[in-house]
Amino acid sequence: MNFRLPIVGGCLAVAFLAGCSVDNNPDSSLQEVAAAAYRSAEPPSLTVFTMVNNRTGDGGHSALMVNGSQRVIFDPAGSFRDDRLPERGDVLYGVTPAWLQAYKSAHARSTFHVVAQEIPVTAALAEQALRLVQANGPVPGAFCANATTGILRQLDSFQGVDSTFFPAKLMAQLETFPNVSTTKLFENDDGDVIDAVRAGQLAALPQPQQPGQAGPFAEVRKLP
Repeated sequence: MNFRLPIVGGCLAVAFLAGCSVDNNPDSSLQEVAAAAYRSAEPPSLTVFTMVNNRTGDGGHSALMVNGSQRVIFDPAGSFRDDRLPERGDVLYGVTPAWLQAYKSAHARSTFHVVAQEIPVTAALAEQALRLVQANGPVPGAFCANATTGILRQLDSFQGVDSTFFPAKLMAQLETFPNVSTTKLFENDDGDVIDAVRAGQLAALPQPQQPGQAGPFAEVRKLP
């Protein structure tokens, strides 16, 4: 397994810890992207991920998962990269349940937790979002929230979302949506976003829990 995480730029002041970066690695081929396509059985939805500082409450990174004809994560200026997970234009393909958990686990740690805000949408809107993230292209460092709001503002029912460079401000806007379902993932490890071993193991298969040890996820909270 080879995680390629060159962290040389940032999403505002907390980028190094939260996951924004400048990705200089080559894109996966169209053939690799097509072969990796994963379609979830879950209803169409959009999910915004925000990596939140446990001490200050500031947001460090924004990303958008689209669950339509296939499930992808638009990870603008993101740092989650693995040779087994195709990435093209800041879009991660083949997002199976295991890779989704690996993505969240790689960002959650003792200093940051991951907030997932899922909003159900129509199949047509999910497809529109999928086309938009695929056409967007790579995003420069510090533009993660701006790029995410730029996608949302082109969609019906999301046109009232204000453009922002601050992940926490985007998160706060989505909290006002009546049909949003919010979960928070907390982990107690001391790693940083280069949590390659754990993420790779999660993507491959469930890891056994040793007696007397906490599981890999310290706490998952679902909010009303």
